[in-house]
Amino acid sequence: MKNSEKQMAELMTSRLAGFHKLPVADRLGTVARMTRLSSEEAAALAGAALSVDMANQMIENAIGVFSLPLGLGLNLQVNGRDYIVPMAVEEPSVVAAVSFAAKIVREGGGFQAEADDPIMIGQVQLTGYGDPTEASKTLMAHKEQILALANSFHPAMLARGGGAKDIEVRVLPAPEGPRGEPIFVLHLYIDTQEAMGANLINTMCEGVAPLVEQLTGGKVFLRILSNLADRRLARASCRIPVASLADFDLPGEAIAEGIVQASRFAQADPYRAATHNKGVMNGVDAVAIASGQDWRSIEAGAHAFACRDGQYRPLSTWMFEEGHLVGRIELPLALGTVGGPIKAHPQVQAALKVLRVSSARELSMVMAAVGLSQNFAAVRALGSVGIQKGHMALHARCVAVTAGARGHWVEQVANALVKAGQVKVEKAKEILAAMMKDQPQPAVVGDVSAP
Repeated sequence: MKNSEKQMAELMTSRLAGFHKLPVADRLGTVARMTRLSSEEAAALAGAALSVDMANQMIENAIGVFSLPLGLGLNLQVNGRDYIVPMAVEEPSVVAAVSFAAKIVREGGGFQAEADDPIMIGQVQLTGYGDPTEASKTLMAHKEQILALANSFHPAMLARGGGAKDIEVRVLPAPEGPRGEPIFVLHLYIDTQEAMGANLINTMCEGVAPLVEQLTGGKVFLRILSNLADRRLARASCRIPVASLADFDLPGEAIAEGIVQASRFAQADPYRAATHNKGVMNGVDAVAIASGQDWRSIEAGAHAFACRDGQYRPLSTWMFEEGHLVGRIELPLALGTVGGPIKAHPQVQAALKVLRVSSARELSMVMAAVGLSQNFAAVRALGSVGIQKGHMALHARCVAVTAGARGHWVEQVANALVKAGQVKVEKAKEILAAMMKDQPQPAVVGDVSAP
């Protein structure tokens, strides 16, 4: 490690007290200096990144660029390393919840995390195969030939240590209907290295299809990856001393009990588990979008994994262990640090530089920890004073802006809304009008250029 890099690592911290009180420009400047962003990269983070011309190269029928707020999750420590986490999300409270939860976990030793090797699954559907047992034996007998053919389509990936590693045959019961043939599927297990891997998996599946047909005498139809990446799991955990949970004028034991009961509820009831997991994905998706990942694939895989035993269950659990509240999360995360929009999108590149991950596996560990942080913040509130107290305080700011408040008026109107117990646009307009009448100051309402 060079001296400059070593110094940067030593100075790098995600514990930035008072960061939320700084003006936006000062926040950006602080992070830019800490992570040594160029002026172009800092500008990209600020939103001056994706041009319409570039958007037109990325998707069809482009007419413009759609923006989301980009915030930073702070205080996160995973495996002893600090991370400042870019998060793109429109929902109030998500970034604040992650930062708050990460601070509490940090004081208890931070998150521990691990991730599997990046093994993805490609599926080749076969019909008209005759006897399924014989077809299975034939394909398994030609395993090395199938793998060699698959890897011939991506020799560079094979040279880097990745590529097709194994096969499996699955024969599934025939679904209801007039056609009674069992579903016959060949799985390719592919190490995609630093890529999410969708394109290379699909290429390999399509490439081996003629050989599969030749060997079995059957007909191949679908040849595509699976988004249930259950060979590519990420896990994170934390241990929080119960005493440190005290808040809301409640002892730590009461807060912990509420969290554990929320976890038990989610384990037993899919209606609750769906909302529990939505909270997890609030954090995961926000990081995924900011880092250029296929968040639809991540969502599909996570929810499929949640019902792997026949009932939809929570991705995370909470329990008591020796005076600590212990949280654990496990979910499939098919991520990449190369390919797709990652290299094409300047804002994604700048966000990844701030995040400072060196591999897709490391990114998945950070993302799992973020998901557990967001979940902890949600169940902590749910199991004590309720979700609305904190959420409405943050939502009030959006309502104030919608009502026309800008600059310093936003916080004043938001505070008044919370105090009044009516977080509504009409009430905000009423409060804003009264404030401006009583406190005439330079015009800021309607001035979209105001800070």
